[in-house]
Amino acid sequence: MQQEDMLRQVSQGKGFIAALDQSGGSTPKALRGYGVEDNTWSGDQEMFAMIHQMRSRIITAPSFNGDKVLGAILFEKTMDGEADGKPIPAILKERGVVPFLKVDKGLEDEADGVQLMKPMPQLDSLLARAKERGVFGTKMRSVINSANRDGIAAIVAQQFEVGKQIYEAGLMPMLEPEYTITADDRAQGEKMLRDEILKHLDALPDGRQIMLKLSIPVEANTYKPLVDHAAVARVVALSGGFSRDEACKKLAQNDGMIASFSRALLEDLRYQMDDKQFDAALGAAIDQIYTASVNKT
Repeated sequence: MQQEDMLRQVSQGKGFIAALDQSGGSTPKALRGYGVEDNTWSGDQEMFAMIHQMRSRIITAPSFNGDKVLGAILFEKTMDGEADGKPIPAILKERGVVPFLKVDKGLEDEADGVQLMKPMPQLDSLLARAKERGVFGTKMRSVINSANRDGIAAIVAQQFEVGKQIYEAGLMPMLEPEYTITADDRAQGEKMLRDEILKHLDALPDGRQIMLKLSIPVEANTYKPLVDHAAVARVVALSGGFSRDEACKKLAQNDGMIASFSRALLEDLRYQMDDKQFDAALGAAIDQIYTASVNKT
């Protein structure tokens, strides 16, 4: 896949983006969900080896291909790893799936109702390595916990500032200011977030595009002005802790918004399954998420 092919796929294709980027803090939970208990592994090296095995199994499953999966977000160790003797990004592109990379290094402590991203002093070298490996874009997460106007302004400004650095390195930035789905004031805060993002989009140079990864809004189509903005290649939705059934039901109510699910994609997969059972469970999840991304109610 060439650069223009990948841009066309993520911006116009029918399907969704798989999130396979669980990092150190969320990896044990992901493994437990996969049927691997904590006493099965010892230390970070064994833990990451097991999660890499899980991700490799997903990526090489027959049902995981570009027909319905437009892209996949990778953890750094996954990007650097291999499956079947080939680099993971190369396998994805052979299967018609656009590779993305998670680049953030975690969250700062909460201030003004938000958690900004920690500094990323090695970002330039990471971006160069990702570019060499054929990665198309990046993703970076920060978190909004309450409808604090100053905090939301700060989190959006940081996302766009780092996004500029990523764009100038030749990669597509996917900005992810996640709104905590349990926040009482989420409906109000999501409108603040939308309006703050619109200010920054309107200020981008002509021709520049970014992607957005947002929580599924409380009020359907709150983010439709972002979907329709010329500077936005795609708006994707995180599942945010919703079950797959609930996340798909809510996503289907939001025009133009496609999924980028992690837990909701993986929730039925188990280490103990044979390959046929595994692919059947993965294929059923892919079909359900694809339908919610493409067929709107």
